[in-house]
Order: sequence, then C-alpha cells, then structure tokens
Amino acid sequence: MHSFLLYIATVSLTLLGVRAGLPDKIYGVNLGSWLVLEAWMLPAEWAAMGGQTCNDCSTCIASEFAFAKAFPTTVDAKFKQHWSTWFNQADVDALVNVGINTVRIPLGYWLVEDLVDRTTEFYPRGGLDQLRRGLKQLKAAGIKVILDHHALPGVQTAGQMFTGRCTNDVQFYTPYNYHRALMWTAVMTTMSHLDPDFSTVAAIEAVNEPIMDATQTPGYGDFQKNFVQTVRATEFALGIVTPELKATPLPASLNMTEGFNKAASTPEFSTEVQSVLRDSIPIVARLLLSIAIDGGARSSSGANREPLITNFMDINWQHNSPSNPADAKIGPQGYDNHLYYSFGGVADANENAYLTSVCNLNRIEADAELNNSPLWFGEWGLPTQFAASEDFLHKWADAQKFSYSKGAGWLFWNFKVEISDAAGDLARQWSYLEGVKRGYLNKDPAKLNDPHVCDPYIIANNGTKA
Repeated sequence: MHSFLLYIATVSLTLLGVRAGLPDKIYGVNLGSWLVLEAWMLPAEWAAMGGQTCNDCSTCIASEFAFAKAFPTTVDAKFKQHWSTWFNQADVDALVNVGINTVRIPLGYWLVEDLVDRTTEFYPRGGLDQLRRGLKQLKAAGIKVILDHHALPGVQTAGQMFTGRCTNDVQFYTPYNYHRALMWTAVMTTMSHLDPDFSTVAAIEAVNEPIMDATQTPGYGDFQKNFVQTVRATEFALGIVTPELKATPLPASLNMTEGFNKAASTPEFSTEVQSVLRDSIPIVARLLLSIAIDGGARSSSGANREPLITNFMDINWQHNSPSNPADAKIGPQGYDNHLYYSFGGVADANENAYLTSVCNLNRIEADAELNNSPLWFGEWGLPTQFAASEDFLHKWADAQKFSYSKGAGWLFWNFKVEISDAAGDLARQWSYLEGVKRGYLNKDPAKLNDPHVCDPYIIANNGTKA
C-alpha cells in the first residue's frame, strides 16, 4: 500500500483532453448481460457454463453471486470467456453499421474489487479489465458511453437477476452500502477523467431501478445528493471546474493525494462525501498504478475538461412522495425513464391500446414540470403481453421511437440476446440487431418506417382521435 500511495503522490493533476457530452439526440442500446449477466438472455450459454434455470431465481444457480459461490475455483475463467465473447469488436462494428451513437453499460459494484467483502459476497474478478477493453473499442468507433450502476452493494431490488444476486434480503438502503456505492462512484469518476480508455464516457447513472415504493428506500434522497457531490468533489480534486459548484478551485500544482485531501476538507461537500474521498484514495492509487503499467497517458489541464453528466432514474419512477433528483443537481444532469408495456400496468393488452398509449405519452412533459429534464428512455423494447404480428411490430417500433425521440433520445434493451433453441424466438422482440435485421427497426435510427404511424392514434384536446 505504501508504494501505491507514494506513486499517487507523485502524479500531478493533469488529465485527458476536452470531453464532449452526450449526442444532441441519443440513439442507443444497452450492453446488457455483458458485465452484469442475466441468465434469461442467454439460456444455452448459461447452462453450458454450469448455471441453472428456475422459476424463483433465488433458489438455484441463476445469478453471478450464486455462480461464484458454487464454483469459486473456475468462476473467473468462465466469466472471462463470457465477457470476451458476448461483447467484442464484431459487436461494435455491428452497432456502428446500424447508426448507434451511445451505449449504456450495466455494471456491478464488484467491478471495483476492493469494495467486495469476500467472506460474504461472491462475484467474478477481472471485469474492470474487460470494461477498459470494451471502452477502448467503443472509443475508436466514436460511440458515447453511459456507465450505469446497475447492481448495487447490498442489492437494490428484490428477486432480480439484474442486481447480480437474486434475494429478497434488500440491504442497499443502509449507510454502509450507500457508502460503498459512493466509493464506486468516486473510482468511476476518476477513471473516466484519467484513463484514456474511458474518454468517451459522458455520464454515470447512480442507481438502476430502485424500489418503486419510496417508503421502502430510506435515505435515498440524501444518497442522491451525496452521489452528485461525490462526482463533483472527485472532479474538484482533479481540477475540473463545475461553474455551479461554489468552491474556490484548487491550485493546479497539487498532486493526486493533495487534491483528494483538499477536497475532503472542503466545506461545500457533506461529511459523508468527505469520508468517501478519503476512503477511495487507496483504491484510486492501485488502479492508477495499473494504468501507468499499461502505458496510460495523461495530458491537458483539468480547467479545460468538461464535468461528467450525473444521471438518475426520474422522479416518476417512484411513488409515495419520492425525493426529487433535480434537488441534487450541481452541473450537467440527465434523467432516465424505463418503459416496458409487457410487464403490465401501462395499457390494456391489445394493439390499439398500446399504440394509443405510447402515441399520447406525456412522461417527458410530466418530468419537465418537476425539473427532470433532459429525459431519455434508457430501457425499452418490443415485448408485448400478447402475440404480436409482424405488421404490429413495425408499428410498435415506430410509435415508441416517435414518442421517445421527443425527449433526449432512447436506448433499446438489449443490443442482442442469444439466438439458440433454448432461447426460442426471444431475439425477435428483445434484440436491437435482430430487430433491424427483420425490418422492425431502421438501419438509420433517426428514421421511421412510417413517419405517420401515430396519426390515427393521437387524441386531440377535445378527446377525439384524428
């Protein structure tokens, strides 16, 4: 550890070149099941790896946690093989070919391995190297990136593969796990500004899909504020200026340790954020040392470096008097809405109801009234509660794109799913690349098959359809 800290104390606060933000209009996909594996999306591969399928995912080997616990000596090798084959250069080329300009990358907290309590928590190692590899490939393709904290320490939602551990014992909403999530944020912010492979990272999302009932997420509003402060405090330590932050910029001559320690004693940041910065220094030290060994370069001044976009699920994701993430805003911030009609509760299960609902969608306007703007739709797809015809899927893709593009844009879930006998026809409605192949989605994501798809369904002010 002393060698890490000695190294970090000699690194002056010089950074990568100027970062551009997200595109004016996001046309994107999620890289789901890459660094947070969801077995339902690749059933044949999961079975070949040694995983299992069950109705209740907490009762069998159906998550990364369960797999790592069951196969502690082979989990790292198995997942390295998965990571390298599920998303690689061929996939990047395919995304470029269909005009994708942004990806959202679901990540688990265990990517920062120092945060994992190996006595009680079981996850594969080596994911960060794979993230760096993928980011480098995306950078070369000119594709922007949202880093999505998809699976939080302690698990943020019960019974979901996407949390990395299927369990009903939800423990994220505690001081200990909030703290670990903020340390993850400090590390990802630092890497985004110092590691050349991260240079197209434009945003970091705080929490994917927290519990929807705000009465079950105690302390989440404070966490939102501390998340933004952690990003800004880390950038402050690196010499990056956020005009809305009312703190005197640090001298450019400071080294890394000095910058973090100065930020950790700056009164504009909460005591929790100050503690997070101090606790993150050894982790940052180790990671930056590994970058130096890999030949990572650092150039240009932090004063010319744009701050990251902080990102939250929008206020209307939750009910029962939720905190408003707009209250946490310091600097650039965006909001994320997820909309899956297939899970019910949005519209009656028929074609006319689906199209009438989505063509008259008011989520962008409703969020804007609560200062949750810009809004993008970070997850959506073509699944339905009924057997969808080919003709309907063309309309369904167009109508969703029509409405979601009125905001900051959209990111489809998912870029691909497994095509196998075990998966059946899953790709038809869940894979963007397959959707383009079948003609539901255009090769030019800005275009619709039918620009007038919503004309028959839009309800006028007098309550009648056109």
